Amino acid sequence: MRTATSPQYLQIALDIAARIARGELPEGSTIYGRSVMASEYGVSPETIRRSLHLLADMKVVEIKHQTGVKVVSADSARRYIANFAESSDVHSLREHLRDLLAEHQDLTARIADTVTALLQTRETFSAAHDPLPTYEVSVPANSPVIGKTIGALSFWQNTGATITGIRRGKNVIVSPGPYAELYGGDVLLVVGTPAATAAAQVIVSAKEESND
Repeated sequence: MRTATSPQYLQIALDIAARIARGELPEGSTIYGRSVMASEYGVSPETIRRSLHLLADMKVVEIKHQTGVKVVSADSARRYIANFAESSDVHSLREHLRDLLAEHQDLTARIADTVTALLQTRETFSAAHDPLPTYEVSVPANSPVIGKTIGALSFWQNTGATITGIRRGKNVIVSPGPYAELYGGDVLLVVGTPAATAAAQVIVSAKEESND
């Protein structure tokens, strides 16, 4: 939390009031001239003037242009000190509230960013770990691909589908390589989009053109 610092003239007015309340500057006494006080507090005479006028408004002192500044009331000085403390507390609380609101806004923005990043991560994670859809493509007995290898057919290049297995009768060939031949009655286990699967179906079902 930031520490609120009062203007110099307020701090000097408070110090003078405290000296009056303690009896250091008794009622009826005359306070030094502005130049002397300016030197004492290390400020300009104008700052001292503002401090004394503030105390005069609060009936702590009386400013006499010819004879200087007269101390009027120690009770008024004590009231001024009490009012200043209350005002200072309120000011500090307002400053603290302003800081908390700023922190809240910053935290809210950071939470929103984190949630967004988390959702994006979850989507990426899910996409990477969800099982890819597997389709079955049957090789008919009169298919033109019979006896040809997967590599020779450029299967993936022509369809966009990847053969992950071949079910042949009761056996399953897992991850067949490019030299695996296709037989009639084979069931190709392919991974890809529905469009790629449809393209694979067209290739295995197409009739070879005759050379009449």
